[in-house]
Amino acid sequence: MTDSSTPAAAPEPQPQSTTVIARESLSLWDAISIIVGIVVGVSIFKVPAIVFSNVPSGIAGLGVWALAGGLCLVGALCYAELATRFRQGGGEYLFLTRGLGREVGFLYGWAQLTGVFSGAVGTMAYVFADYAVKLSDPLSDSNSDRGVWWAVGAIWVLTVIHILGVKSGKLVQNILTSIKVIGLLSLLVVGFSSSASESLMAPSPVKDSNIGLAMILVLYAYGGWNDAAFASAEVRQPHRNIPRALMGGMLAIAVLYVLVNWAYLQGLGLSGLRTSFTPASDLMAQATWLIPVIRDSATKLVGLLVMASALGAIHGMIFTGSRLYFAMGVEHPLFARLGRLHAGLGSPVSALLVQALMTSLLILTVGTAEGREAVDWSVSWLGRDPIPWDKYFGGFDTLLAATAPIFWSFFLLNGLTLFIFRARSIGEADCFRVPFYPITPLIFCGTCGFMLYQSILYAQDLTWLALLPLLAGVPVYFLSNALRIR
Repeated sequence: MTDSSTPAAAPEPQPQSTTVIARESLSLWDAISIIVGIVVGVSIFKVPAIVFSNVPSGIAGLGVWALAGGLCLVGALCYAELATRFRQGGGEYLFLTRGLGREVGFLYGWAQLTGVFSGAVGTMAYVFADYAVKLSDPLSDSNSDRGVWWAVGAIWVLTVIHILGVKSGKLVQNILTSIKVIGLLSLLVVGFSSSASESLMAPSPVKDSNIGLAMILVLYAYGGWNDAAFASAEVRQPHRNIPRALMGGMLAIAVLYVLVNWAYLQGLGLSGLRTSFTPASDLMAQATWLIPVIRDSATKLVGLLVMASALGAIHGMIFTGSRLYFAMGVEHPLFARLGRLHAGLGSPVSALLVQALMTSLLILTVGTAEGREAVDWSVSWLGRDPIPWDKYFGGFDTLLAATAPIFWSFFLLNGLTLFIFRARSIGEADCFRVPFYPITPLIFCGTCGFMLYQSILYAQDLTWLALLPLLAGVPVYFLSNALRIR
């Protein structure tokens, strides 16, 4: 029995989980850094050759990059209103759940986990791995098992950084974003210090040009700006800083993308850019005014820049994706574990771990010859032809082509929720209001509809590959809902 005059010793606090998300831990710069870090990945180093091979002139190609940036800026305006209508995080999952119902929100989150978002993270991890293998051993095959473990290792190292808390995560994100921006600014200096003989205005038609395909690739290069909405609850003064981050980040990226492509054209010319699938390296290598040691190391320097860009994109997506699965776990009992934060670290540990496991599984399945053979065996068992892995520039790009129609379908639905929220007065009354309503969201929805159509044409029969896991989410939802009712 305890002496009543002596207070009992308080038990030592034990680490536990909580469902109360930490708020307002991200500054305006942190939010912009996340957007730039995710969007400016590796496409700016890969797709310009294909884009300019599908347009009639250099100025037309720059116009495609500028138009796509403008369309994404319109989307950012819409997302600024959507994100500030609610005080919770979760981004698109929250918008779809509140606007179209729990079923649609669940299927969106399920699709992201099983293919769309995890596949995008895996793609960046594999790009990082390819360059890491080439730089560490130039004679090594980038498709070897070493590449797989570089990719998986990058995912888990960055996941651990996020598990340690928001402070460590945002510090690493800001560093990686700064490195890639400095690197791209260096390309501008090199490009605009060169002088190609071809005029930007001179027409140079090519056979089988396809502006629709060029627009798909450029909009893909801009992809990811919407992911910042997942972490909207963690941004300081969200009603002011979320619109600033979305619009400021997109405007900065659009200007940077147009200038980098202009620098490519200035240094390589249109014909040179069309045949260069490593334009950044080729631009550095042909700059005669650079000191030889830098010019001769151009491939390695650009390789390091691509690796930093890929890591920045992976890091940002791991952060925002975990907030999506956290929001999903809060509302669906079957995934309740994902909707908890570690009390000591303040991070969604379970959501981060499940995300890393799913991405690693996709890397091992889609990114290896053995995994692709297993997928082909499975689809042949279902009576389908083997997957055309090489048709879309590789395994992960094939996965992205297959999931693109799903991505654009949900993107379109998110745009439509804005009309629902306005009509029903759902959400915060003092939220940011998109200007020129309803024209602005109509432009955004029209863009999504066009890209949905183009992505279906591009994916063709591959669309069913992404529909299978999406449809598998239907019984999973009913199982989770049954647990909720109980």
